[in-house]
Amino acid sequence: MDSSLLQRQVAYTKRCFFEQGYLDRDQFTQLEELQDDTNPNFAEEIVSLFYNDSARLIRSIEQTMVSKPTDFEKLDNYMHQFKGSSSSIGANRVTEACSQFREYCLAGNLEGCIRSFQEVKQEHEILKKKLDTYFQLARQAGNKG
Repeated sequence: MDSSLLQRQVAYTKRCFFEQGYLDRDQFTQLEELQDDTNPNFAEEIVSLFYNDSARLIRSIEQTMVSKPTDFEKLDNYMHQFKGSSSSIGANRVTEACSQFREYCLAGNLEGCIRSFQEVKQEHEILKKKLDTYFQLARQAGNKG
């Protein structure tokens, strides 16, 4: 495929992330601006670290939700970490879902936590697929952001 066409496709994909609220424009742009010739895949590496860390947090949250009695403080602490990591890459929808989960934790509402956790995981997975596609396109285009 033509390199300029690929670069336009990369730019369009990123613009859609921002317009659809998946990513925060400023945060994600800052992340990509940290890339240079010595580390051309910096943003992709940071996002990969985020997904590795968040997979661990998801497992911890799942284990804590099934233990009795429910430790809402522990759940809130895990989700606080998850929200902070999500925010650091600009994952808007994931961050918003984390905030909802934390509200249910503060209210001691396990049913609400369970429902909102499904949304957290869904938004997390949707963004992962979208970013995987984006970074694959960017590599094909030889694009640094």
